[in-house]
Amino acid sequence: MEQPRTRPAQSRPRRTAPLPPQAQGERAAAPAESATVYRAAGRSRSLPPALLALRRFPNPRLTGLGSGLFCVAAMLVLGFLDLLLFDGSAAVYGVLFVLVSGLTAGWVRKADLVSAPIAVPIAFAVGAVPIADGKGGFGAQVMGVVTTLAMNAGWLYGGTLVAGVVVTVRRVRMMARRAAQRRAGKQPSAAPSKAPAPRRRTA
Repeated sequence: MEQPRTRPAQSRPRRTAPLPPQAQGERAAAPAESATVYRAAGRSRSLPPALLALRRFPNPRLTGLGSGLFCVAAMLVLGFLDLLLFDGSAAVYGVLFVLVSGLTAGWVRKADLVSAPIAVPIAFAVGAVPIADGKGGFGAQVMGVVTTLAMNAGWLYGGTLVAGVVVTVRRVRMMARRAAQRRAGKQPSAAPSKAPAPRRRTA
């Protein structure tokens, strides 16, 4: 008597339920986010070390009065240091003045950008008091400061020009950013697409 042949049970592929659209969007967004992070990391690594050091530099926001006081105090201290270390060198004082002018224009807040080019020449005159050659009284000291300002007018104009350029660049960037925000706000938002309603079958 022949026995019936039994076929081995074939394993059927399991049917997995399709993922909801939200999960599919998250799965598709994961590689995009990782690629964006990788690109940002690559760009930060490709930057020169000088630019990376500038990014780590403190970036305070001073008022108009605060920026003026900072510039005056910094130039007065640097003037005394120039007198003690370099015997009142006008070139050293001029280079330091240009650097302080750039910092003052970069640290003043956006509402008080105009105050930076005004405070910079005043700070130059105050800081020139220690390195002036006036001796013999108040009048001689004033004449020494005036002579120092006249002989170093190039540094005075240079520092004021640097402050003006930095303020102008910041002003232009601020106006461009505001214009971009206005254009983005005027664009109509896309209406959410609605799924078509299922048709009813009539008997």
